Amino acid sequence: MGSFTAKKVQSLIKDGTPGRYSDGNGLYLMIPRKGMPYWMLRYTFAGKRRELTLDKYADLSLAEAREQAVESQKAIRKGLDPVEERKREEQVAIHTVQGLFTDWHQDLEKRLKHPHIPKRIFEKEAAPSIGHLPLENVTPMDVRTIIRKVAGSGRPTIANDALMYLKQLFNHAIKLGLLTYNPASAFNVNDAGGVEKSRDRALSLDEIRQAFQVFRENSDSFSRDNYLACALLLTLGVRKTELIEAQWAEFDLENRQWDLSGERSKSGVGIRIPLPPQTIVWLDELKTRACGSDYVFPNRRSSKQPHMGKDTLNRAISKLFGREPGNKPQPENKMGNIAEFTVHDLRRTCRSLLAAAGVPGHIAERCLNHKLKGVEGIYDRYDYFEERKQALTKVAELVEPAISEDQSECPVGHEQTMTV
Repeated sequence: MGSFTAKKVQSLIKDGTPGRYSDGNGLYLMIPRKGMPYWMLRYTFAGKRRELTLDKYADLSLAEAREQAVESQKAIRKGLDPVEERKREEQVAIHTVQGLFTDWHQDLEKRLKHPHIPKRIFEKEAAPSIGHLPLENVTPMDVRTIIRKVAGSGRPTIANDALMYLKQLFNHAIKLGLLTYNPASAFNVNDAGGVEKSRDRALSLDEIRQAFQVFRENSDSFSRDNYLACALLLTLGVRKTELIEAQWAEFDLENRQWDLSGERSKSGVGIRIPLPPQTIVWLDELKTRACGSDYVFPNRRSSKQPHMGKDTLNRAISKLFGREPGNKPQPENKMGNIAEFTVHDLRRTCRSLLAAAGVPGHIAERCLNHKLKGVEGIYDRYDYFEERKQALTKVAELVEPAISEDQSECPVGHEQTMTV
């Protein structure tokens, strides 16, 4: 029997003097300077002193605290450490697919540069149909339904990514001992988006002229923001997300430069991008069109994200090629005999135009913010700003006539603040 009585405990609490008061047998009443009094058990395990908080005095009587202390002492004699056992009990119990993803994503945040990508794909493509399911209820048929739906919407790359992430997700469940088999393991890319071919599509100057003419002729569906975004991507060779998520704070239009940080660059390496005179005209127009937004391409629809959506440009281009996601009647192909291209092909086209303009390979690679390989990449800290400025200006001079011609044909009422 300990040294406390219920009356003694009440007296100590009423007095409120901060301290540690022993009942014997390792049980203590703790009265902190701030907060509620609580019970604590001190014990030795494997030669080390440990402390285990039991509960607040308000929720645990003296008799109950002693009972818990006795149970803990029994566990210690059996070789179990109560502190470690509690940690195990407090681990989040994972029952559903959503719970599994939440646990897995914590690992991804530590080792992936862009953990938001698997999160976005899971939440959009998988969670609506299987997120609520108990883990053991997920079947290969559920997996097939998800990847078929994505592939059927005309997004083969996303279908492959969704399958890859589902495999990794359920492997995580196997590692944790929550599942014994992976419901996604038997599927491969042929069941999803198919083998992805390495693309080498680059537009010729004639195709650029034709494409931008079609963009202008279809300004009702291909907005002015889309038009200027394509013009900038083609001329500067930056990646789509680097441009559409850009904020005005990154730009110094007076000195004709754009500071793209390493946090925003897909390569993880920041770069100062020289802006040819033609692009300044386009950016000035975008500044007016932004109506005070912090973003160069503010979202024109009500959305959680403040900037243009990641699929906006590719969807707008696909529509002109007569392709639209879903089972709805497909639109007319307005692009004629131009071979289909994507937004990323504009970046590849910029690289091709740099070569056509006689720009040395190492400077062209830096224009695209590719890391230089070998010794040159390690030792050459010089960033070729002036050379890149000349190189991108050559590209701008090549493409600007195609982007600017026939501007007078823009329909009346179409938002335009400056002739490009």
